[in-house]
Amino acid sequence: MSDPKLDGLVIPKHVGIIMDGNGRWAKKRALPRSVGHRFGAQNFRKITRYISNVGVEVLTLYAFSTENWKRPKEEVGALMKLFHQYLKDSLKDFRDDDIKVVFIGDKSAFDPQLVKLIQETEEVAKDRKGMQLNIAMNYGSRAEIVRAVKSICKDVAENNKDIDSITEADISDRLYTGGLPDPDLIIRTGGEFRLSNFLLYQSAYSEFYSTDVLWPDFNDLEFNKAVIEYNRRNRRFGGV
Repeated sequence: MSDPKLDGLVIPKHVGIIMDGNGRWAKKRALPRSVGHRFGAQNFRKITRYISNVGVEVLTLYAFSTENWKRPKEEVGALMKLFHQYLKDSLKDFRDDDIKVVFIGDKSAFDPQLVKLIQETEEVAKDRKGMQLNIAMNYGSRAEIVRAVKSICKDVAENNKDIDSITEADISDRLYTGGLPDPDLIIRTGGEFRLSNFLLYQSAYSEFYSTDVLWPDFNDLEFNKAVIEYNRRNRRFGGV
């Protein structure tokens, strides 16, 4: 089910979204930041379905970064509770959707119950053939690249790979997104113009789109604006 407003436009195969502005959304309404995160999580589900319906093949959403642990303890605790509830709800909400769910990032820092829910969510969705939804949790691109380099070093140390034969593909294949197309479009809500340690290696030639709209207010119309702008860009990939 496509959106007529996007008829005739090129739909990016892989879209990455930095979901920013939950806290500011709540502050503008004199509400606790945790309320902003709750509304952001509700929006997460609506936008995921819409993006799947318009034909995007891969959607990567930045849910929790390796740096987010530095936030106030109460906020991190509220986010962990929200993740628990979201995963329980998503097992019901997405059961009739043809969306494959994959979590990228270091899951070892999460409590065992959350890890179990992550594994259950992935298992239920593993054979689906529709859009792949990557949820980046405890994700940091620099740590991801270090992880890939360590994997290559291990292969070299065990004489499974010659150091002179290492290629860019060897790094790409060992990233969490190995085997997937690089993102065509990175969207950041909340008005900021930085990647914040998100898909740094993969986004070398991604188009970047920033909107002042805060994440809880980001909807299908705002996504369409990003796709329309994407279609105005001339992607040369270093050529003329």
